[in-house]
Amino acid sequence: MSKAEGGLSVRDLSVERGGRTVIADLSFEIEPGQAVLLTGPNGAGKTTLIRTLAGLLSPIGGVIALQGAAVDDQLSEQCHYVAHTNAAKTDLTVRQNLRFWARFMRGVPGAEEAAISEVGLASLGDIPVRYLSAGQQRRVAIGRLLVAKRALWLLDEPTVSLDAANTARLEKFGNAHLAAGGMIVAATHIPLDFKPMVELKLSPVAFDAEVDDLWGELPPLQSGAEA
Repeated sequence: MSKAEGGLSVRDLSVERGGRTVIADLSFEIEPGQAVLLTGPNGAGKTTLIRTLAGLLSPIGGVIALQGAAVDDQLSEQCHYVAHTNAAKTDLTVRQNLRFWARFMRGVPGAEEAAISEVGLASLGDIPVRYLSAGQQRRVAIGRLLVAKRALWLLDEPTVSLDAANTARLEKFGNAHLAAGGMIVAATHIPLDFKPMVELKLSPVAFDAEVDDLWGELPPLQSGAEA
């Protein structure tokens, strides 16, 4: 991936989880208008990478930089993050949830109304989220992408609970974002038709600890102890 002004640059990134290195010396760049699909087996670090880019995990080494951003800008303030869970207050209505996110992310006033319509929930805007189906709740989460402009979309299994029609709706939103010069990093088991899109294949980092080391800190089993 070549470097471009306004793109995302990741250099020699290393991340640990629970004392184990999950990502080691990873480097890549994303151009404006480009999507990156993260692939690899379970445990390869796809979710860890997305959470690190979102600012939720601190790397032990390396540099993440959004080209052209102000020096004091946090990357987390330039991205949308949609995870496995929906990050919605279930006691609040669809409208109240998206209004909160629009204000929190400094979107255009009233942006939630357009987002509600775009995700196909116009007739349910005043219904508490807890009464929605799993697919409808997921559409509330997708609506966050539309209430404020952010350069980078970080999507971790964004199609969870979405049917084919709403997966296509997500693809439409993503391609409009790319056409406007935005970027997407996505991890998904369901192919998404983002264009242009390149693959970044992650592999699990070798874990060399001996089995005896893993059990070495446990106290010995006492004979005659009750189960």
